Amino acid sequence: MSRQATSERLAAVTAWFEENFRSRWELGASVSVWEHGREVLSLGHGHCDRARTRLWTADTLVPVWSATKGPAAVCALMALAEADLPLDCPVAEVWPEFVGGGKADMRFLHLFTHTAGLCALDERVPIFNYEAVIEALERQQPLWEPGTRQGYHARTFGFLMDEIVRRVTGAESLGEFFRQQIGDRMQLDFWIGLPREQWERVSPIYPGKISIAGGDQPFLKAFNTPNSLTLRTFQSPFGLNAVSDFNQSETWARGYASMGGVGSARGLAKFYAMLAAGGTWDGAQIVPASVVGQLSTTICQNDDVVLCTPVAFAAGVMHDPLDPNPDSETHGHKLRRHYGSHARAFGHPGAGGSLAFADPDSGIAFAYVMNQMEVGALPGEKSLGMVDRLYAP
Repeated sequence: MSRQATSERLAAVTAWFEENFRSRWELGASVSVWEHGREVLSLGHGHCDRARTRLWTADTLVPVWSATKGPAAVCALMALAEADLPLDCPVAEVWPEFVGGGKADMRFLHLFTHTAGLCALDERVPIFNYEAVIEALERQQPLWEPGTRQGYHARTFGFLMDEIVRRVTGAESLGEFFRQQIGDRMQLDFWIGLPREQWERVSPIYPGKISIAGGDQPFLKAFNTPNSLTLRTFQSPFGLNAVSDFNQSETWARGYASMGGVGSARGLAKFYAMLAAGGTWDGAQIVPASVVGQLSTTICQNDDVVLCTPVAFAAGVMHDPLDPNPDSETHGHKLRRHYGSHARAFGHPGAGGSLAFADPDSGIAFAYVMNQMEVGALPGEKSLGMVDRLYAP
C-alpha cells in the first residue's frame, strides 16, 4: 500500500499550520489527516475566544457552514439508493407537491448539481420556518430552465436534501438520519443538529475582515451588489445573516442541512476517510459503494452564476474544475487544487475557510476547521497551503 502522507509531507503540513498562527491571523484551528482509514495527523492549537481565556484543542467543536453540504448530500443519496431511485428520476415521484411552478419534469440530478434554478426564492420566508420554506420551494418557478445554467444553491440546497430524506425514509429530519445511519455508527464528532450535552464544547466563531482568495473578488463584488442573484441567493430564505447568529445554541440545535453542521476536524475527516475507503468502516458498509461512485464522478462544470467562478459538481459535492480550453497547454488539468491532485477527489468548503475532502485514489481524507473566519466563499491559503504540502512532489 503506497504512502501519500509521508513523514516529510506531514511535517510540511504541520509547519504551515503553525505559521498560520504567526502570520495569517489564525485564532483557533484544527486539522486532521487520514490515510487508508487511519489518522496520521491531528493538530489543534490556539484559543476559542479573542480574549484568549479558553484553549482550543483537537476536540473543539465549531460551526462549519457549507462544509455541512457534503454529509447532507450523502444522506440524500443514501435515501435514493435505498429506494432504488436514480438521479434522473423526477423529484415529483417522491414529492408530488414539488410540481408547482412548472417543475413536473425536474430531476434529482438538477438539485444535486445546483442546476435547478432554485437558488433564490421569490417569496420572502424565514429560514427558521422549515414548513414555510418547503412550501415556497414547491411553488417556486425555476429561475432558468433546469440543466441549462449552474448557480450555487447556498441555502435552499439543504432544505431540498432534507425534504428528500424525509419523504423517502420517513426520518424526522436529515440530521436525525445522519446520526442513525452514519454518525452514531462511526462515533463521529460531527452533527447536523447538535445535542445539548455537546454545547459546552463549541467555540464561538468570528467574522472575517479580509478576503482569503484573490479569485473571490468577482464573487465579493456580486455579493455586495443590491438585488444581484448572488446576494439574493445568500439571503434566501431570510434570517441568520450575521456570523454571531451561529454562536447561538438554538442555531446549532436546529440542524440546517446547508450550513448548520457543527463538529471537529477529526469528525469531518473521519467521515471522509470512510468515503475514501469505498464507504466501509470497521468491516461494515456504511455508505453504499454506488453512492461513493456518484460522489467521485464529475457531472457538470460551468461558470457558476452565483459564485462567479468555474465550479465542478458531482452529486452534491464539489470537484476541482478542469481547464476546458482544448488549445491550452494545461487542457484537462485542474484549474485549482482544493481537493488534492487526483480527478476523482471530492469534498466541500465552508464559508470563512473550512475545508474537507476525500481522495479515493490515494486513500487520503483531510479536514480543516477554524473559528477566525475570513471573507469569501472558497478556501484560502490557510488550508490550501496544507493541501499543497500534503500532495507535494
